[in-house]
Amino acid sequence: MRIRIVDAFTARPFTGNPAGVLLLDDVFPDDNRLQNIALEVNHAETAFAHRLPGDGEADWALRWFTPATEVNMCGHATLATAHVLYSTGAHEGPVRFATRSGVLIATPGENGSITLDFPTAPLTPVELPEGVAEALGAEPLTAFDTGPNIGDLLLELADEKTVHALRPDLKALAAYSERGVIATARAENPDLGYDFVSRCFFPNVGIDEDPVTGSAHTALAPYWSERLGRTDLTGLQASPRSGRVRTGLRGGRTLLTGSAVTVVEGELLA
Repeated sequence: MRIRIVDAFTARPFTGNPAGVLLLDDVFPDDNRLQNIALEVNHAETAFAHRLPGDGEADWALRWFTPATEVNMCGHATLATAHVLYSTGAHEGPVRFATRSGVLIATPGENGSITLDFPTAPLTPVELPEGVAEALGAEPLTAFDTGPNIGDLLLELADEKTVHALRPDLKALAAYSERGVIATARAENPDLGYDFVSRCFFPNVGIDEDPVTGSAHTALAPYWSERLGRTDLTGLQASPRSGRVRTGLRGGRTLLTGSAVTVVEGELLA
């Protein structure tokens, strides 16, 4: 079985968000095996995909595992899987993935870019939870629930500098949402090519800080589109590895565009 490590939402190796990708010859093995492989890969997510019969609503079945658990949605590992399908010739043109979050579509674009079609996260304003400012290390301006597919608490902070400077108490932060916390702010200088910044902390699924989170941008896109008055934006995820996600709000769907690069290819022996 071939295994690849792909850096997603970047065109440069060793930046963006790394994901393990395994294209299976047959149906998924048992969940324990999938989880053990994801733990061995030890990246934010490992994606497992197998081809489906050609007469259905999807082309490939796709599942995502962190080192600790299976998740409902993952943008960067979906981008990484599509990149592997295209770069190996396993699929051409738009690819439809059957997932826990319904059918997700990836479409190849110019210069190696790939656009994902994901459901837009429903945003519900909530009262700022008691103690979350202390756990995060900054006072949020607003708080929103992002719905069941993502399961995060979205917090807007005062400015970009505050987002960059965060050093949260991850153990304390875990109490405030199902998956984790998205911290965001408006870009200080849009001339640099991005409209908003974010950082994502997911201690409940074994990820202290995710490098670049596609799924979080299904919530960030509607949030910042409403405030900035534009449907097409670019987000910078300001993690140490960093990466950019181009977003396009299309009502109930959000388009996520980025590039990917394969950095490791090998054989799974166990």
